[in-house]
Amino acid sequence: MKSSENREFARQARREGVMGPVLQILHIWQRRAPLLTAGALLSLLAVLIGLVLMREAGMRVAAMTLGVIVVTTGALRIFGGARVILRYTERLVTHDAMFRALADVRVWFFRNLARGAAAGLGFRRAGDLLSRLVSDVETLDGLYLRIIIPLLGACLVLPFLFIAINMVDTVLAVVVAGLFACGAFVLPLIAAMMGRREGGLVNHASAQLRIGVLDMVGGLREIATFGAEGRMLAHVRDRDDALYRAQMKQARMLAMAGAASYLCGQAAVVAVLAAALGLGLPRIAPLPAAAVLFLTVAAFETVGGLTRAGALAGSITRAAARVVAVGEMPEHAPPEGTEPAPAGTDIRFEHVSFRWSADRAPVLDDLNLDIPAGQRIAVLGPSGAGKSTLAALLLKAVAPQAGRITLGGRDIATIRDDDLRGRIAWLSQATHLFADTIRANLLLGRPDATEADLWTALEQARVADVVRDLPDGLDSWLGEGGTSLSGGQGRRLALARVLLSRAPILILDEPATGLDARTEQEFLQTLNDVTQGRTVILIAHRLTGVEKLDKVWRISDGKMVSARS
Repeated sequence: MKSSENREFARQARREGVMGPVLQILHIWQRRAPLLTAGALLSLLAVLIGLVLMREAGMRVAAMTLGVIVVTTGALRIFGGARVILRYTERLVTHDAMFRALADVRVWFFRNLARGAAAGLGFRRAGDLLSRLVSDVETLDGLYLRIIIPLLGACLVLPFLFIAINMVDTVLAVVVAGLFACGAFVLPLIAAMMGRREGGLVNHASAQLRIGVLDMVGGLREIATFGAEGRMLAHVRDRDDALYRAQMKQARMLAMAGAASYLCGQAAVVAVLAAALGLGLPRIAPLPAAAVLFLTVAAFETVGGLTRAGALAGSITRAAARVVAVGEMPEHAPPEGTEPAPAGTDIRFEHVSFRWSADRAPVLDDLNLDIPAGQRIAVLGPSGAGKSTLAALLLKAVAPQAGRITLGGRDIATIRDDDLRGRIAWLSQATHLFADTIRANLLLGRPDATEADLWTALEQARVADVVRDLPDGLDSWLGEGGTSLSGGQGRRLALARVLLSRAPILILDEPATGLDARTEQEFLQTLNDVTQGRTVILIAHRLTGVEKLDKVWRISDGKMVSARS
């Protein structure tokens, strides 16, 4: 791992708390609390039955050796059967609860990702997002199954162990309980403190490797063009080596933690044997000695994985921090409105100012603009002038630092997001077509649309004939990003999806990007025909001459200047 990446990771680690993200994950899981609690209770009951079973089994074995009967075979069968049933039920419930809880985390993650994307957070690298959504979320199952459940079990076993052995000998009870507390609580805590950095490094290195691999796969054409295969492969190998080193450090930590826990258990067994022989500890009778020995072995088996889990706690807490980070919103995130959208669709920008960060110049500075309902305007300007920012503000993706924007005379900050976006349809310069059927791509704009509605939208976008010629029509499968269609056909399909929404306001942000001159003109002429009666805001670098517009504006120095009437 490069030193710059190490420094960035260290800075990130310092910013992250330990318990805050974990508590937020538990908050997301709260609707599964009854099922999670039931699983924990079943686990505790299974542990308790297992301890009783082992204690009684030890007494039975010793009694048979001495020629007496203390515990009947029937009692052991009852305890054994109960333990098997409880253990099976507990595994069923706890894993079902965990699967549901992780599904809740994924839904929460996606919702916040979508909200963050609208507020300017949607430009994270794909490999990092994939790592958070897959690896980090899956790592969180250890929080419940490897840490919470075993810790609850340890809290139950410790007093049971002490009380049961204290009935035989107090000194031995103190020694065994002390070793158990060390193996169940002290060593896992030390392992967690020592393993936090290593666990975080594994998560970070894994994410960096995914980023590198996806960058390489996505850019294969460019890599081949510039003959950079060797350099890119070496770059990925460096990240793979970094992940290997981090995993080896963690593996060594896990091995040390497991060995320390094992030694505690073996020391407890030695103490019981020493007491049975009267070596250094008060001598105890053979029958209770066998019961204590079986009980001790069973008790340490219940917490054998806690020290290893402690060493993995760093990965779990770091994974929690990376997952919940998607819910962090930037300072320019808009407020959530509570009012319905008004009937009118007049748009007004009143003294609007906006900058993306405090250390950058304002993109818009005291901008004023009136767009009456049904008017067709164009907003021109070079890259970075603020054209797309204008669309982001109107879509309530971000909020202005000064001034306000009204729709039908009402400040959009007070309007519910869903209601506002139901009035505004957006066709961006990078509209995405999903690797799904044409039907599914169209229904994204209006899930309740009928078959006739779909064909009407396709006819309006002048792409219906293309769809009819496909073997499966509306159910034809599009490749990733719509690669089975040409650029112009993909644009028209995206336009059909926008038209399907029936929104009275259309924002067309560089809608002909990537098209050749002839296809661009044909596409814009289609827009002229199918957007009649709607408010149209066309954002572009330049005009081709075929657009039908009521007004043309140009953004200059953050202000709106009329280009022509």
